[in-house]
Amino acid sequence: MSSLNKKDIENLLPHREPMLLIDELINIKKLFSATAIVNVKKNSFFVQGHFPGQPVMPGVLIVEAFGQAAAALTAHGLDKKTYENKLVYLMNVEKARFRNPVLPDCKLELYIEAIRSHGRVWKYKGEATVDNKKMADAVWSATIVDRK
Repeated sequence: MSSLNKKDIENLLPHREPMLLIDELINIKKLFSATAIVNVKKNSFFVQGHFPGQPVMPGVLIVEAFGQAAAALTAHGLDKKTYENKLVYLMNVEKARFRNPVLPDCKLELYIEAIRSHGRVWKYKGEATVDNKKMADAVWSATIVDRK
């Protein structure tokens, strides 16, 4: 399968509305890369108060969406028994840069790539675009932990 819909993603991640930010994962190359789609809408929960009259997606939620996309890519690629009863926790964020504001009623595309893995620790990089315009980029690490 080279794509996942929202229901497929819900089967991989513990996130639920309103915090499940990614709507699709496409162009999946197992345990290597994928593109996540985030449909930023005028009624998205984060737009209501950030900022009234001039809404923008918070940068921290772009980073969260990067993390969710990476977790879904990893979970989708691992053997289910390896990933069962596990969570992926963000460990650090490096080099996060926000280049342009992400405004509602757009399709935010997150191009993510797994740079390396060592045991349960993974490192990723990503670039966020709208209409092929770079909005943000980051490098981050996450770890897979046992669910309590």
